[in-house]
Formats: sequence, C-alpha cells, structure tokens
Amino acid sequence: MRITHREHVEGERERERITVVPESTDDLWHLSNVLEPGDAVGGDTHRRVRRDDDQLRDTGGEREHMYATVEVESVEFARFANRLRVSGVIVDCSREDQLDFHHTLNVEENEEIEITKRWKPDQLDRLTEAVEASENPDVAIATVEEGAAHVHTVAQYGAEERTSLTGPTGKGEYARSRMELFAELTAVLSRMDVDAIILAGPGFTKQDAYAYIEENARDLTELITLVDTSAVGDRGVHEVLKRGAVEDVQAETRIAREAELIDRLMEEIAQGAKATYGIDGVAEAAEYGAIETLLVVDDRLREERGGDGDWNRNVNDLLETVDQKGGDIVVFSGEYDPGEQLHNLGGIAAILRYRLE
Repeated sequence: MRITHREHVEGERERERITVVPESTDDLWHLSNVLEPGDAVGGDTHRRVRRDDDQLRDTGGEREHMYATVEVESVEFARFANRLRVSGVIVDCSREDQLDFHHTLNVEENEEIEITKRWKPDQLDRLTEAVEASENPDVAIATVEEGAAHVHTVAQYGAEERTSLTGPTGKGEYARSRMELFAELTAVLSRMDVDAIILAGPGFTKQDAYAYIEENARDLTELITLVDTSAVGDRGVHEVLKRGAVEDVQAETRIAREAELIDRLMEEIAQGAKATYGIDGVAEAAEYGAIETLLVVDDRLREERGGDGDWNRNVNDLLETVDQKGGDIVVFSGEYDPGEQLHNLGGIAAILRYRLE
C-alpha cells in the first residue's frame, strides 16, 4: 500500500481525506476492513451513460470514463477477481448529470482512490500495517508426507492453498512413486514467484523431497527452510505459523501473530486466568482498563459498524476506550483458522493485564 496524500477536510476537522494506492490483493483486503457505510470513496471509473437527442438515437448507453465519488453503502472484497467493489450513491462527479445515481467503483491493484471519513485509531493502524507489509517477502509453505503434498501461499488475509498433490503410492498399476510426487512438487514450486519457501511435514519425507529438489532444481534450495510438523495441509500450515517459521523470513506476519495470540488466549481461558471473551465480558474489562490485547474478528467488526450486528455495546466507543487506556487492538481475519476460533467465542475476546474477580 502507498499513501500519496493526506489532508483534513476544510470545515470538518474530524474528517480526513487520505489518498491510497493498493498494490496487492492484501491491500484490497485491508481496505475492505477500513471502509464502512457513510464514507466517501472517489476514483476513476467507467459508467454507462444513456444519450437520446436528435443526432444520436438512444442505444441503451455508452460507457464513458469519469471521476466519481460515492457515499459508501456496501463493500465487497472479491479475492479471486483481485478487485474491491465499493457501491453507493454518487455524491460528486466530473459529470454533474450523474449525481445521485447508484454506482459501483471497481477498485483494482495500482489504482489510486481517495477515502474521506472519520478515521478510527484501529483503521489508521491498519493502513500503516499495510504500508509496512509491502516490504515483506512473499512466502510459500509446502507440506509433504508419503503420498501427498500441499502448497500454500501466505497472505495477510490468510494462508491460501494453491496446489494439492495426492494419489496412491506403493505397489499397483496406478501407484505414484515418491519420485513422481517430488517431481510434481518441484515443478509447482519452480513456477511460483516467491522470495522464500518453507518445506514442512512429519518424518523424513521432507528431507527426501529437499534432496530431490537439490539434485533437480538447485536454485530453489536457496529459498527453502525445513520445518518439522506433525501434519500436512491446513493443520501443518498452522503449526508452521505457530512456531514462527514464517517470521524468520517475514518480519511482520499478520496471521502468525494471530495464531500465537489465539493459542495464548485459549491457554489463559483454560486456566481460568487473565482472559475474557464475549462482548459483555470484554466491555467490562475495558472499563477497568484491564485489557492488554483486544482481539476482534474483521467481519464481526464490519457488521457492528454497519448497524447489522447484535452486540449491545457501541463497538467504536469500546475500541476507543481500549486505545485510550493503553491496550493493543488486533483485528483478526475471518478467512483463517484463528479467526474462526475467535468467531466461536463470540467474535471478540481479550487477554488481560490482570485477572478480574
């Protein structure tokens, strides 16, 4: 993410206009968690404009380029289309005849947009995090065992499986040999544009896979770090993140921190110690200034801010209280396992400085 300009809105000191350029799918995901109903978002767009005059019969409209600002009604992060859809009513436009019409801005990578809103501390922190994360290397996690290999990429919205290689090994007409599995895995990793690869799994299969890669694609070995895990696939990836292996090559990895925090939270809950969960318990802890780290899931936060939630507290006031009393706020991605675990606890929890009676 790049921030190219910041200014306070004239006559409205509480509102600030920030111009940003998202540079990756991660950045689009960050923006989907920053934007909320009532914000103003402006950018270059195309819109079908109907024309009907003596010289040109109405043909249903022609698409024209224009600059439009919409008052946000809904936001959709279309991960697989690498696009953020921001829908609302046009409140400012280079064509005045398009004012007050509904429109959707399709925000893509490397497209500049202006966001005007009352920025909350956690939202500004998220922008800062996105800017800093742009310097992080891209990482792939390959987990391998006898008869199966999985390749995930690490993104800030979660770890996403790219390839799953499975099939019978051993004897039989259709059995896949270990060398065939290693060859397919090597081919997949060779095609990936990443800065680092973590090769993980149980037993010695990963060492054998590494030996095959070293013999057949030596350049890849410079990117590889070996890690022991008890499982492969999603569970193996969670172990890699929990052990901090990704952090060795990626100084700030969002989901690695989430995995660590959720494990710490569950330990504290199991011990009946310094933790609480659910909106009522968290709100009480916030009032006492007892919160060390507040954990909240991004989609629940969006629901509450958009007026669709069921919490009996104002979430913005709650976060402001935590911030003012020195607590950290971590917004979890609902796309990944730690976020799902937090969902099961009501979508919000806190690690405390001290135990509340």
